[in-house]
Amino acid sequence: MVSMKEVARRCNVSVATVSKAMNGYSDIGTETKNYILKTASEMGYLPNSSARALKTKRSYNLGVLFVDEARSGLTHDYFNHVLESFRKTAQERGYDITFTNGKVSGQKMSYYEHCRYRGVDGVVIACVDFYTEEVLELVRSEIPVVTIDHVFDGRISVVSNNVQGMEELVSFLYEKGHRKIAYIHGEDSSVTRARLTSFYRTAQSLGLEIPEEYIRTAPYRDADSAAEETGVLLDLPDPPTCILYPDDYAAFGGFNEIRERGLKVPDHISIAGYDGITAARILEPKLTTICQDTEALGRIAAEKLIDLIENPKTALIDKFTVDGTLFTGASVKSLK
Repeated sequence: MVSMKEVARRCNVSVATVSKAMNGYSDIGTETKNYILKTASEMGYLPNSSARALKTKRSYNLGVLFVDEARSGLTHDYFNHVLESFRKTAQERGYDITFTNGKVSGQKMSYYEHCRYRGVDGVVIACVDFYTEEVLELVRSEIPVVTIDHVFDGRISVVSNNVQGMEELVSFLYEKGHRKIAYIHGEDSSVTRARLTSFYRTAQSLGLEIPEEYIRTAPYRDADSAAEETGVLLDLPDPPTCILYPDDYAAFGGFNEIRERGLKVPDHISIAGYDGITAARILEPKLTTICQDTEALGRIAAEKLIDLIENPKTALIDKFTVDGTLFTGASVKSLK
């Protein structure tokens, strides 16, 4: 087995410098650190995780709390890309990840207890009911926490710019000549509230009247509910010319309902989604949507969590916002 001393000899540096490179210390140059890590990898050096944990008092393990109510797990079109970026960044910084589910060998634990049991240095929380007592217990604990798409006072959060995204989407529809715009929004959450507020504010700034019957609710990623609400909107005496959906997957449900009625998108009615999942660009016609920057969301969440772990006294506790981009697609007809 290759030793740290052999790596130091090959790199012509001290054992202490090799140790600092391996443990992510910031008081050595980036070029030197990268050279040492590359050389160690080429030599087949593997640090002893138990010894490193004893020395640094860290496990170099990050917890991921991810509970998808739709039970799609890591096939979730949006969050799987966010978490893959999180995993990749954590790995580059020398950290492993452990999924927190509150069970060990069939024994029920709270999320906080599971994080303590696994000895994680910190945890990222995404796609959960943030208001459950179990989640709040973890957020209020001493464990470093970063949340994705939800904001807690005194905790770091990384969120998509839902206000900007919805403003850009509604403005695009207006420019296309649409004045009767309906919105099937997701169930109550900070994301939903931000998008709904931005929807109303943008409509007001453009001089649009939004009838109450144009606003409907459906769970996120629920194609069946979205299809049902689409039917309600289409049956109105004065139906909308365009329907916005809570996410792209829900928009597929709306698309199917429209097609089953013998109508065409966008010839008879326009639709738009949110998220920018890959399937939205395969659909014919391609779905108009806001593409969220999943790579940036995951990367920033990992960077901020690791910074909080390694530099607790100087890490900035703040909300970090990531802009999305409009994909115009072909599901919105020009009425001009």
